[in-house]
Amino acid sequence: MTNPILSLNSVTKTFRTGGREVRAVDGVSFDVAEGECLAIVGESGSGKTTIANMILGIYPPTSGTIAYRGEVLPRRRALSHRRAIQLVQQNPLSSLNPKRTVGASLRLPLDVHGIGDRSRRWERTGELLEEVGLPADFRSRAPAALSGGQRQRVAIARALACESDLVVLDEPTSALDVLVQARILRLLKELRERRGLTYLFITHDLAVVRNIADRVAVFEKGRMVEIDDVEAIFTRPQHPYTRGLISAVPVVTREEQELKDSLTKEEA
Repeated sequence: MTNPILSLNSVTKTFRTGGREVRAVDGVSFDVAEGECLAIVGESGSGKTTIANMILGIYPPTSGTIAYRGEVLPRRRALSHRRAIQLVQQNPLSSLNPKRTVGASLRLPLDVHGIGDRSRRWERTGELLEEVGLPADFRSRAPAALSGGQRQRVAIARALACESDLVVLDEPTSALDVLVQARILRLLKELRERRGLTYLFITHDLAVVRNIADRVAVFEKGRMVEIDDVEAIFTRPQHPYTRGLISAVPVVTREEQELKDSLTKEEA
């Protein structure tokens, strides 16, 4: 991989709780190529959200480095770093300020980062809404007046407002029903193609990964146990933990059922 947009090198994160140290992430290294979607999967407590929080600068790694476009990111992130890497959270209702209209929430990053001409920033909020499939007049609505899928589209539009090229998606569809989930995934794929975005997709749901990722990194108890192309992960998983995750994925085709049966036999 040449000139990755994101690189983690031997990243470890240790927390102190109840008088003892807990290693949430243990010596993780991987690169993300520009324009790809790398999914990070694992059960609760596997360290995947801790990885996302360190990439976003919410807290620093205990050891190791995180680099964006070849530049090691400092513990105290500059405004330019925060603009470059954006987040779409799991729960769109809690991620949007209920006291702000949709338009005000979308305009805030434009003002904070000084993006565009001040005289047309309000107009730009309408353009962002239309880009994610919502009418421009939704600017005047409160988040509580929108459906879950509509709120998640607003959250995606807010990430796009910063014109960043790396977006961390932390369980972005887990709070949505299956139909809305499929629509959001389709939107994310369209935006990635149109804007040339790079995604780091955090999820516990391998069925979702199958529809959006190029590669998959599998985490167990803070360690990355396997990383490979999505097709290889689903058809030739190497690690026992990965095989266990795959065997729990709902099947759609006969080939998938045969794979699931073979993995179950191996585990037995």
